[in-house]
Amino acid sequence: MPKSGLTPTERQLLAQIAAHESWAKTDDRSARTAKARKAALDRFEREVDPNGELTPQERAKRAEHARKAYFARLALRSAQARRARKSGGAA
Repeated sequence: MPKSGLTPTERQLLAQIAAHESWAKTDDRSARTAKARKAALDRFEREVDPNGELTPQERAKRAEHARKAYFARLALRSAQARRARKSGGAA
């Protein structure tokens, strides 16, 4: 089916179908996402220790806190956006 004549909703549905089919054929989900998980953790380690001066243990502890803060910040923004939508305001 050519994608040029599709509506945005149809393109989104096709993308969802492709993603689900791809995951259905994946034997090792963890292995498939390992590189992305490592890149995300490396990002937090660089954030807390840009010059590489901390011990690996201290860097890991701080990176874990930076990761938790990042996801807590996302959760806060999500809650604020839901509250704004519920009250009819802008996020």
